[in-house]
Amino acid sequence: MNRFYFDHNATTPVSPEVLEAMLPVMTEVYGNASSIHYFGQAARKKLDRARREVAAMLGVQLAGAKGADEIVFTSGGTESDNLALFGIARGGHAITTTIEHPAVLAACGQLASVTQVPVDARGLVDPEAIRRALTPATKIVSVMHANNETGVIQPITEIARIVREAGITMHSDGVQAAGKIPVNVRELRVDLYSISGHKFYAPKGVGALFVRKGTRLAPMMHGGHHEHDRRAGTENVSSAVALGRAAQWVIEEGPAEWARQQALRDRLEQSIVDRVPGVHVNGAGAPRTPNTSNIRFDGIDAEPLVIALDLKGFAVSSGSACSSGAAEPSHVLIAMGMTKEQARSSVRFSLGRSNTMEQVDALIDAVVECVVHVRKMAPAYA
Repeated sequence: MNRFYFDHNATTPVSPEVLEAMLPVMTEVYGNASSIHYFGQAARKKLDRARREVAAMLGVQLAGAKGADEIVFTSGGTESDNLALFGIARGGHAITTTIEHPAVLAACGQLASVTQVPVDARGLVDPEAIRRALTPATKIVSVMHANNETGVIQPITEIARIVREAGITMHSDGVQAAGKIPVNVRELRVDLYSISGHKFYAPKGVGALFVRKGTRLAPMMHGGHHEHDRRAGTENVSSAVALGRAAQWVIEEGPAEWARQQALRDRLEQSIVDRVPGVHVNGAGAPRTPNTSNIRFDGIDAEPLVIALDLKGFAVSSGSACSSGAAEPSHVLIAMGMTKEQARSSVRFSLGRSNTMEQVDALIDAVVECVVHVRKMAPAYA
């Protein structure tokens, strides 16, 4: 049986070009990038180049090699989010939203106080609601760029303008945006921006945090003077190189690939809406990442549908991969005003580079067949 992967928001495979760039570094460039001898400096050159490549993907204007110093390599999105929040707001007040990833919500829960701003039925944050939530004690505002479950893109530039006018630090979790839409941190006007490599074809275990020059960020990890005293520990050079190569691919090939994926996503949505009664696209009417579709199927539980599709060879998701197995319905969909039953009846389809028109058409047929089958087993729908 052929198997097709439609869960790229959970993770992506390592791409051939990333693997090709990474493997020689693991075996041939094994020096410590802090060492001053030949082997160490060879590793340093690779690290510096990777830093510039990531900076370029994020729209950082480089002033020679030093311009990339605003990029801090981390172990991934969770660490980047935690470093941003604890590095700025430990002991203070934070403002975030009700739809954030657990990496932000759980970290905010460890601060002195936090305000969660709601979203509308489309999953969008009102920038004026952020303004109203600001207090003299507020140290940081953290609003995700794109949602991992619905793909809804937030008005980060407008929010950041309000936040920076108040003299407060602005962070955005860009884990689901970087590699899927154009990202320019200068235009977004954010002070801190998190990314994770495994969301755009680099390995798991590597990410980065953009730290705008002049932002006073306290480290979470203490030790040596790595990453300009912002993250102690010997750098993972091979994974940084992988992240840099993935970023380079995004710069060169991203726009064309995003357009291709959006055409496939739109075909998937429209065909399901046309052929299956009682379906709704969550987040419709809001700007969304081109690869993501979250669809609610009235009267059924998503989990049996996800299992049925898996048995037919299609990998999809009923929510965030970080929440798999959780008894509670998606907090994102609940925040958008859905009932628990509606949230539990929603399935996420997230496309990637490997998906083709033929795969999408096969998935559509499988969804139609599986929904009919699962609904027959669901008395509530009947």
